Amino acid sequence: MTDAPLLEVSDLVAGYGRKEVLHGVGLRVDAGEIVTLMGHNGAGKTTTIRSILGAVRPRAGTVRITGRDTTRRPVRRAVAAGAAMIPSERFVFPDLSVHDNLLLGAANAPSGTDTAERLATVRDLFPILEDRAKQPAGSMSGGQQRMVSLGMALMACPKLLLLDEPSLGLAPSVVETIFGRLRSLADHEDLGILLLEQNIKQALQITDRAYVMRSGQIILEEPAAKMRQRPNFWDLF
Repeated sequence: MTDAPLLEVSDLVAGYGRKEVLHGVGLRVDAGEIVTLMGHNGAGKTTTIRSILGAVRPRAGTVRITGRDTTRRPVRRAVAAGAAMIPSERFVFPDLSVHDNLLLGAANAPSGTDTAERLATVRDLFPILEDRAKQPAGSMSGGQQRMVSLGMALMACPKLLLLDEPSLGLAPSVVETIFGRLRSLADHEDLGILLLEQNIKQALQITDRAYVMRSGQIILEEPAAKMRQRPNFWDLF
């Protein structure tokens, strides 16, 4: 991992209309690191990653992605800096084939990217995407669609991946497969991952560090190994 954070968020304030949701949030993600942001529903986790990406305009604070200041800039600025986000729902183009979904993801790849080579890499990670290449993405199971969405994001060769509830509604075996692939990407491609997840026990198995958010503020940062040793971490929420 490099000394400079891949993602650095400082004193972030954001919200919707008159409602302030985030109150001075700070966090970081290093290259090759998986960081989980934990907290109850409504704590501000999704607002945090939407503000990082630029989908929500921060009112104060700074966001730096791969060293570039992307604060209050359009989403395309964060994407150009190397970020990709996968929302918790509506994460594929249902009427398009799996193959065409992946090609759409490649539209955001850096200039000079070998699309065929990247496609082969993604299919190696998720072989079912090759087996179902011609199938409409919307006809696949929830877990398979999640793999398509991950494949689309990876086609853009991101350095930072923002994931909102990737296990939502999925069978435990599918979650285990997806989380295993995420750990492999962090280890072998130096991908930095910020993970929002309600399945805390599963997430902590692949996480390096964890932040706990409560009422729009970070109340705890802790190595995942230490967090796993807690007899009960739910009282933190």
